[in-house]
Amino acid sequence: MQEIYRKDELMVERTELDNDAELICHIIRTRKDLEFANKNYEFADSDLIDYYIYQIKANQAKLDYLIKMAKVKGLNVNFIKDMEYEFLENDQEVI
Repeated sequence: MQEIYRKDELMVERTELDNDAELICHIIRTRKDLEFANKNYEFADSDLIDYYIYQIKANQAKLDYLIKMAKVKGLNVNFIKDMEYEFLENDQEVI
């Protein structure tokens, strides 16, 4: 019989600002993934074309959903673009 142990974890409550920042980071990451898939599609061999089409569709659907969630929360899309430029200038890794 195998015993499973659970490590004690400190529970930290997230604020609404933390949740908004995480949503923005996911939007930025998804935009980068979509751009990456589009660039790779342009140079893909015949075997990988279907793969990149799938990646483009999946990332676009994810981005549409995340932007919809941001609008529901009342986040400004221009604010998200400004943060994206700030991340690029500082060479910070997005989640």
